Amino acid sequence: MLVTQHAHEWYPDPMKTRLFAAVAASILMVSNAAPAAGALKTAIFAGGCFWSAEHDIEHTPGVKEVVVGYAGGSLKNPTYENHEGHLESIRVTYDPAVISYPQLVTAFFHHIDPTDPNGQICDQGPSYRTAVFTADPTEKTQAEQVKAQVGKELGAYVRTMVLGPTTFWMGEGYHQHYADKNPVNYMTYRVGCGRDRTLKVVWGGHGAQGGR
Repeated sequence: MLVTQHAHEWYPDPMKTRLFAAVAASILMVSNAAPAAGALKTAIFAGGCFWSAEHDIEHTPGVKEVVVGYAGGSLKNPTYENHEGHLESIRVTYDPAVISYPQLVTAFFHHIDPTDPNGQICDQGPSYRTAVFTADPTEKTQAEQVKAQVGKELGAYVRTMVLGPTTFWMGEGYHQHYADKNPVNYMTYRVGCGRDRTLKVVWGGHGAQGGR
């Protein structure tokens, strides 16, 4: 097919060109700015039994979602029956416009016994040790600062580990929101374990937040 070229060529309007460039620059500046308020972030914690870790922190203001799983180990696709090297963990999705990372870490500490080196209350063993997994150097510094403050508050050596980035492996469906789906079984376990009694002793008047 033969296409006839027009004899008159089009030349852009200089004023419109400058205006378009200015608008484009403004859009680029906005896109490179800090995340808008309400942009969600995630944090990973190991707080002993992941049923309780999930149950205790999920109603913290600013927390949007909590799921349980495994983190900290090298084994791929860990399961409840086989997660050697991993810690029972939770992944918390939160709104940093409502609660900052240091505030979230502080809330986590107040739901555990951070002086226990071998697990949590009745759940003892390598997979029940406590930890804060940090995503970058800034988070690591902030978590270490919170840990130091907790040690001062309690007047005790804090055994909770502050670790670097990790892969979070989602736990089985029947473990997700176990306390909500199985309230009788969960509360029988919790009372029998003595979690709330222990946290009250550990934290005293320092604001322990064991149960809802």
